[in-house]
Amino acid sequence: MLSGVPGPGGPAVGLMSSGRKRMARRARLLWPADGADRAGPVGPWPPGAEPPLLRWWRGRGPWIRERREWLCLPAGAALALPGRSVLPLMAACVAVPLVARRLRAGERRRAGERREEAVIGLCGAVAGELRAGSQPARALLVAARGSAALGGEEAAVLAAARFGGDVPAALRSSAREEGAAGLAGMAACWQVAVDGGAGLAAGLDRLEAALRELRDQRERLRAQLAGAWSTVVLLALLPLVALVMGWALGADPLRVLLHTPAGLGCLVVGGLLEAAGLWWAGRIVRAGEEP
Repeated sequence: MLSGVPGPGGPAVGLMSSGRKRMARRARLLWPADGADRAGPVGPWPPGAEPPLLRWWRGRGPWIRERREWLCLPAGAALALPGRSVLPLMAACVAVPLVARRLRAGERRRAGERREEAVIGLCGAVAGELRAGSQPARALLVAARGSAALGGEEAAVLAAARFGGDVPAALRSSAREEGAAGLAGMAACWQVAVDGGAGLAAGLDRLEAALRELRDQRERLRAQLAGAWSTVVLLALLPLVALVMGWALGADPLRVLLHTPAGLGCLVVGGLLEAAGLWWAGRIVRAGEEP
């Protein structure tokens, strides 16, 4: 081959070499070595700035999580638009207060469980302070510091303990709140220890063990009933699965359900049967959750 005349692979090799150079230059711009600054902003927003969607979620996310029941309206609109009917949107408006009630009940239940756990911890902390040599009032003041067991009655209970007031009465008043029933047992232990001279630490230990056993029993029941709750959820989703299957087969189930008399009748009867079945199944499972 003559000098200066490229061989058969010359153009391909030149293209591959230039491509590698471009990739290396791009890599140096994206990931500068030794902490050097980039040559310029990469992407649609400046370096270090959050994407607009993430920034919007940080500002609106807590509000949306606190008002999740309003998500029923977009879901109803998503069915109303392809179905060309206002009935799904009206049903979503009716569902908003029902879903809100359900969500608030779940939040109260979780708050009660956290309060119950705090009461168990308070019993153990007071018993530990008593064994360390503290007086009952001093032990309660130290153990209740930073604890959520006393709730809204914390000031009254601590004032009774600090100034020689009626601590059992204050504990019973605090026990009326959700998840704080164990404070009534603590008040009984306190009353017996003050009137009869019994050991308060031993009584609190037994109370803590009983409360832990009740909590563990509830958790075991929930674990055993997880399959039943899964069945309830599956039953709730079956109508949506039927709609999707109808669309997949080329039918228009929303037009039949929302724009024909027979479809409207089936929709009403099926909705009532679905609600009754879910209510009955949920009632059975919740009855099984009772200790």
